[in-house]
Amino acid sequence: MSWSRVVAQPVEPAVPLLIVPDADGAATDGPIPGRHGHGTHPLSLLRRLYPADQPLLGLGEGGDTTLADADEATLRRGAWLLPALAAEASLASPHALPWLVARLRAPDGCPWDREQDHLTLRPFLLEEAYEVYDALGSGSSPELADELGDLLLQIVLHAQYAAEAGVFDLSDVYRGIMSKIVRRHPHVFADERAGTAKEVLANWERIKAGERGAKPADREMPAAFAGLSRSLPALAYAAEMQARAAGLGYDWPDVEGVIDKVAEEAVELLGAADDRARAEEFGDLLFVLVNLGRKLGVDPEAALRAASRKFASRFARVERMAESDGVALRALGLDELDGLWERAKSQERDEARIAGSPA
Repeated sequence: MSWSRVVAQPVEPAVPLLIVPDADGAATDGPIPGRHGHGTHPLSLLRRLYPADQPLLGLGEGGDTTLADADEATLRRGAWLLPALAAEASLASPHALPWLVARLRAPDGCPWDREQDHLTLRPFLLEEAYEVYDALGSGSSPELADELGDLLLQIVLHAQYAAEAGVFDLSDVYRGIMSKIVRRHPHVFADERAGTAKEVLANWERIKAGERGAKPADREMPAAFAGLSRSLPALAYAAEMQARAAGLGYDWPDVEGVIDKVAEEAVELLGAADDRARAEEFGDLLFVLVNLGRKLGVDPEAALRAASRKFASRFARVERMAESDGVALRALGLDELDGLWERAKSQERDEARIAGSPA
């Protein structure tokens, strides 16, 4: 591989790598997707894929060196061989994690990992997905990279279990999602046109509807909602259901119509005659509020989590204020608690003004 092509090719540290000088006038291609987040310098990429003491064996007049001691000018002039890494040391390889999982599941692997199966790992899958969800609130961050790795481990584990059963392996997972995404983006990979996000979503739902038509029908689920997992959190389940209906044209024309429906459902909740009716009307109200969030472009799960975090943070202020005043929260009446709450809100606004951001 020529020096400039290091960033443009899928370098695999578990396989020996031969690097030769570039031909005169060789063009430098952009970095391969998945390894393009830290710039385009070949030496920087190699230092991310290999340990610092990775030997570089000179195949000419130059002597041997290591990645830590190498400089780019010297490497560009000669030919070098990077020996293969052992699988457990090939930390940045896409093949290392499947190897690691298979090693843990081997007869002489980890007893705990050997006892697990698809069902026992379900709670961990949900936990890791929610931790990714929380980390997304901070945008691209090292924390998000860590949480995505935890979630990826769950995916590789389930693929390994299926491989052990002879049903499918990770290559089938790759093939399935790749073919599905290409098929559902004919405006990118075929001749169909879609100039707006709304047109893309409409095409997406139409293609999905055709795919669902080839699967056995669920008598308790309309065809438009086929494949929608009932195990989703309730807010996500409602949001996806409403988005599918809207994609087929069943939607309020404006936000005002949804707000009117919220008011209507609130009145019906107040007029409920018994506990059962109240529960039903409360569910109807929540369902419409989820639809309102969709119309406003607000993720209801994220909005509720943010509101919960704000409530917890403000209540912590109330606790600190009560402690500073020398009183116990349980000894205060509702009016006194509300007074502390308003003081906490006022303190937040003052801090926001000082920081130059809106409260």
